[in-house]
Amino acid sequence: MHHLKLPLSGLHCMGCARKVEHQLKANLDVEISHLSPSLIELDTDASISEVVKHIESLGYQVGQRQHYTLQGLHCGKCVQKLTDLLSESEQIQDLNVTKTSLSLVTTLPEQTIIDQVESLGYQAFTEDSSSNNNSALPATQTATESTPAAPPSRQQYRADVTTNLLVKGMTCASCVASVEKALLSVSGIKNAQVNLSEQSAAAFSDQQPDQQQLLAAIRCAGYDAEIVDDPAQQQEKQQAHLTATLKYHRRNAIMGLLLGVPIMAWGVFGGSMLIQTQPQQLSWGVVGLLCLGLLCTAGKSFYQSAWQALRHKRATMDTLVALGTGVAWLYSIMVVVAPDWFPIQARHVYFEASAMIIGLISLGHAIESKAKAKTTQSLQALIQLQPQQATLITESDDQSIPVSQIEKGMHLRIKPGDKLPVDGVVIKGESYLDESMLTGEPIPTLKRSGDAVSAGTINHDGSLVIEATGVGSETMLSRIIQMVRRAQSSKPPIAKLADQISAVFVPVVVAIAIMAAFVWFWFGPEPKVSYMLVVATTVLIIACPCALGLATPLSVTVGVGKAAEMGILIRDAEVLQTTSHIDTIVFDKTGTLTEGTPKVQSVDSLHREEHELLSIVYALEQQSEHPLAKAVCEYARSKQISAAQISAFQNLRGRGVTANYNGHTVHIGSQHYMTSLEFSFDQIQPALDKVLAQAWTPLLIAIDQEIEGVIAVADPIKADAAEAIQALNKLGIKTVMLTGDHHAVAQGIAQQLGIQEVIAQVLPDQKAAHIVEYQQAGHQVAMVGDGINDAPALAQADLGIAMGSGSDVAIESAQMTFLNSSPLAILNAISLSKATVRNIRQNLLGAFIYNTLGIPVAAGVLYPWFGFLLSPVIAGAAMALSSITVVTNANRLRLFRKPYQPHNSE
Repeated sequence: MHHLKLPLSGLHCMGCARKVEHQLKANLDVEISHLSPSLIELDTDASISEVVKHIESLGYQVGQRQHYTLQGLHCGKCVQKLTDLLSESEQIQDLNVTKTSLSLVTTLPEQTIIDQVESLGYQAFTEDSSSNNNSALPATQTATESTPAAPPSRQQYRADVTTNLLVKGMTCASCVASVEKALLSVSGIKNAQVNLSEQSAAAFSDQQPDQQQLLAAIRCAGYDAEIVDDPAQQQEKQQAHLTATLKYHRRNAIMGLLLGVPIMAWGVFGGSMLIQTQPQQLSWGVVGLLCLGLLCTAGKSFYQSAWQALRHKRATMDTLVALGTGVAWLYSIMVVVAPDWFPIQARHVYFEASAMIIGLISLGHAIESKAKAKTTQSLQALIQLQPQQATLITESDDQSIPVSQIEKGMHLRIKPGDKLPVDGVVIKGESYLDESMLTGEPIPTLKRSGDAVSAGTINHDGSLVIEATGVGSETMLSRIIQMVRRAQSSKPPIAKLADQISAVFVPVVVAIAIMAAFVWFWFGPEPKVSYMLVVATTVLIIACPCALGLATPLSVTVGVGKAAEMGILIRDAEVLQTTSHIDTIVFDKTGTLTEGTPKVQSVDSLHREEHELLSIVYALEQQSEHPLAKAVCEYARSKQISAAQISAFQNLRGRGVTANYNGHTVHIGSQHYMTSLEFSFDQIQPALDKVLAQAWTPLLIAIDQEIEGVIAVADPIKADAAEAIQALNKLGIKTVMLTGDHHAVAQGIAQQLGIQEVIAQVLPDQKAAHIVEYQQAGHQVAMVGDGINDAPALAQADLGIAMGSGSDVAIESAQMTFLNSSPLAILNAISLSKATVRNIRQNLLGAFIYNTLGIPVAAGVLYPWFGFLLSPVIAGAAMALSSITVVTNANRLRLFRKPYQPHNSE
């Protein structure tokens, strides 16, 4: 075995790293000694190209993108010569050589690349060295080479372009696999996700792909597709497609049942289904022609899809339906045309089977389409948040314009009751905004000049003027919609077994049908031919890969959409499964368990009225930039206290502030500052002890060498933090506080909340090491932070949760982002994840049990003991019912309600 040390890029967290680990261990013989989102060290017998191939199949990149400025290449032959040399190394990927620049992704160090270039007599310079080297060149040479040689800026190598498509013609899990394979065959596509329930697909690439190639690849696989990148247009077309599909299947169901029910009733109520006389031959011939017309109209789609699948050397659910109904009709029409070819007992016709199967399966598809339309209601609600028109402020007057025409920097008027069309900053006015559809918090938020606002929020009673800062796909709402759509198309690990079974399901079913037919031919009673036909047709019809294909994506679609309704953004479906297994949650303190902004907790004055003391303190602190000073000023303003007249103000950085007030010297500062001034604490000590016991920060006020009062300032604990921690403890989940604050303060807050373990005075770059310790102890760890300062720990944790702001960094770095600031959202996320995973398991279990029991019963295993043989008609009804059951069960998730409601922290 040889040792490989490979840099990784495109991974956001340890969840991504775990995907790489699972992929390599599932396909190669590897021993991984170190794993992080940026590096993997392993020992393996496989070649590096095999390792790279498996990692890149997940959409990640091995190696680092390197850019060089080249000198000495004068023609195309020079370029080809260097390209051939570098291409020989399997450690070099995505190579691009021109006469003046070199770009590649490699695991090799820069000096090795430079040495290889120089071995051919050329020169290569990195970004850092190229500018220094150019300065030493003659002026003419620098002028000619510097412009084209400027390499592009170095950036993380990851799939940044998402192409959304609507795909028509998919019916089961086999179709999903075919479309995924077709998309991945297109050059530049790093990853692909296909959603059967939404009839959609997403292709991920580093650069804008050739859209015609994507469409051609899907058409070559036997399906139709169109590219739709606008979320609203995509949702509209999906709904239109579902509506059209519903009408189509409803019509086919009516046609099939109108013909099939009377024929079946004839046989049930004693009518002869045998061909024994010429009148019977003629009458059943007419029925056969009517059934042929039905198969050519209502059954046309099944046969077309089956033919397309056969042409592309695959089998789908439509293959089973086409074979079953086709064999039943063909056998029956042969009995009608040439009854003498068959024994008397075998002259039974099965036209009712063909008609009823088409009718019942179409009815099942119609019910399924109606239910599918409900699974995307959460996403539809998000899309409908953005209005279609906006009010633009011009020099002459206000003008109504479409939202699509808004550009950055435009000033827009937001009237009472309006939805905000784009992201922006308030430049005039004041009003409360309802942000509940984005954050899940029902309390309106006050917005003033300078505050950021998001598209889709609703203005209450005031009028605002905003400047557009994010338009189109740049708005928070658009990013949320794209994130939700991508998560809905992803698959959790639990779905892999279903995918593996679906890949071979239809060929295996066909083989079972053939084997069952031969068994009945060799060992069955007379008429053997009839029994052969019934058994083979029933096996083909009852098998349902559709239920397997729908089991996971429908639950994921509803679950992710429900999470978005609750202000919880989920990066991919694997997060749902990870969250349901978390046993340890590590909290950052500031902004997670506390409000994140210091506030005054108490004011104690010894000899003066409280308002007079506050007036003096306000006068000094309003000239300070310290965060605690801002908290005091905000408190004074809330009490409508005006600042006293002071002079000779001094800001003693790191100690406090001082000034003159009516001939008296005023000092405001910490306990340490007052001690350095040798002031007595005797009178203020009881109040000071009370403040310190609460783990609050004291601001002491001294006037003329005597301490007059103390103001306690603290970052207040969120209103529902204690409830969240207590609920987690009851669930058996270990709670840990990981903070850089002083141990006394952290311990005091932990005791108030009931947190089990406290790790204090930790630097940001040390937090990840503590997460590793819990993981090495066998814990599944979630880290809850702000997504910026806690980034290393968030990346290391099995589940990284960004709290509160929903900022760009939070959304891009975390696996899960809470758009509201309540710690109770963690409990809601855990509850929803468990409900979703449980729903997926129910669907998969139901689909597996149905097929495990249904296929043997259809093959006739009960006949020797009970004389029972399943009718193809019943098989068709059971097949439709299995899909309907899966869809209905998935839609139960829409009834999920938040078990914990956030409190108003104001």
